[in-house]
Amino acid sequence: MSETDDAAPRPAPGKIRKSDEEWRAQLSPEAYRVTRRHGTERAFTHDDFPGAAGRFTCVCCGAALFDQAHKFDSGTGWPSFWQPIAAEAVGTQVDRKLFMRRTEVHCARCDAHLGHVFEDGPAPTGLRYCINGVALAFAPAQ
Repeated sequence: MSETDDAAPRPAPGKIRKSDEEWRAQLSPEAYRVTRRHGTERAFTHDDFPGAAGRFTCVCCGAALFDQAHKFDSGTGWPSFWQPIAAEAVGTQVDRKLFMRRTEVHCARCDAHLGHVFEDGPAPTGLRYCINGVALAFAPAQ
């Protein structure tokens, strides 16, 4: 896991930019608070994601972020994955809120705040992408 101290997310090809008003109109109040204002949903509020094959996409822009095959039960109350669908799907940056240093995870396409990544996950990566369920939509495999 690499991170650039205090670096802002880098623009990606096809970057999506919308005004605050456009995001508010598109998202539920909770999804807006979490994804656009860097909030955190309460634990155990999204334990209803299906177990079927599929992908988890960004609720803001629809970008593919995580695959069901990489999801695991971390016991934390948030959807957890041991890797993103592709390295370039997400970005990271240092988060120093709440008097601690964590690594924030955001959507590389629209900069939506997704959650945080920790180095206490399962093999093969040892990573735990702890993601707010309200930041994700599920797309079943076809």
